[in-house]
Amino acid sequence: MKKILISFAVLLAVLLVVAEIYGYYYVHSAAGSAREEVTVEVRPGASFHSVAKTLNEKEVIDSRKKFYLYAKLKGALQSIKAGEYLFDPGVTPEEILRKLRKGSVIKYRLTIPEGFNLYQIAELLDKKGLVSRTEFISMAFDKKLMKKLGVEGVSLEGYLYPETYFFVKGMSCEEIISAMVGRLIDILPEDIEKRAAEIGFTVKDVINLASIIEKETANPDERSLISAVFHNRLKKPMRLQTDPTVIYGMIGRFDGDLKKKDLKKKTPYNTYRINGLPLGPIANPGIDSIKAALSPADVDYIYFVSMNNGSHVFARTLKEHNRNVWKYQKRRNR
Repeated sequence: MKKILISFAVLLAVLLVVAEIYGYYYVHSAAGSAREEVTVEVRPGASFHSVAKTLNEKEVIDSRKKFYLYAKLKGALQSIKAGEYLFDPGVTPEEILRKLRKGSVIKYRLTIPEGFNLYQIAELLDKKGLVSRTEFISMAFDKKLMKKLGVEGVSLEGYLYPETYFFVKGMSCEEIISAMVGRLIDILPEDIEKRAAEIGFTVKDVINLASIIEKETANPDERSLISAVFHNRLKKPMRLQTDPTVIYGMIGRFDGDLKKKDLKKKTPYNTYRINGLPLGPIANPGIDSIKAALSPADVDYIYFVSMNNGSHVFARTLKEHNRNVWKYQKRRNR
């Protein structure tokens, strides 16, 4: 009897060693036969069985049962995270499970240029497959979301900060918008309300004017000068008469050619026809334009015109301005 027990113990020990070797080999060897990168989406609430099935169908793993058993031994059946994953050829079960538990999902780089409006941002997100254009635009006008984010106005235009973001599939439209608005709040000067009040503005006015400055120039040396022109006009009072606001009021109808008749149409954004600032921002400004709106240059310019080289020439009188228009626009066009 003693010999039988010894033989059984030896056999059991051998089996355990074999199992351990086999387990080690399985865990550290290629889990599947995929020969190229594979993208797998794990939906929120998906069971481990369904995830293993998808991995098996895409040849990331060759055996659903073995992978399930391995995950069960690791206590990982309830700890995988939703998202979109990228698996390389030859990935091991250990690496797959580690990714799923850590939530090492694919991150999509999205760069929003300064001066983009919410419609252009919606197009970028749609092309990346993150959220649909229609949903983003709808959410940008959602009053409940605006109130939640502390934004007053017609929409979230102006508050979607232009920055490079890394988003993941599965993020809600609200989460994406909140990240953009949150970034703006992070970069705004802490004393912005006080500084805005000192120049007779609200924070809303500052963002509004900053969006116009952003669309008028990409030259960092000119932002405070253009800001000064608009501030001086508002004090006179004179209409701002800036083309970008007119164009924004024609979204969906603008064909790229701004005509005289367009300047005569009264819209809440046509600053040739209305006094003061437009109804709301016309784009999403960067921090430099926001600072320029808060701190205009100490000059008495009232006019400016493009020199067609990325810069502008400024004037204090209408007579001087008309000469500049003739020199840089009319004569050049002729």
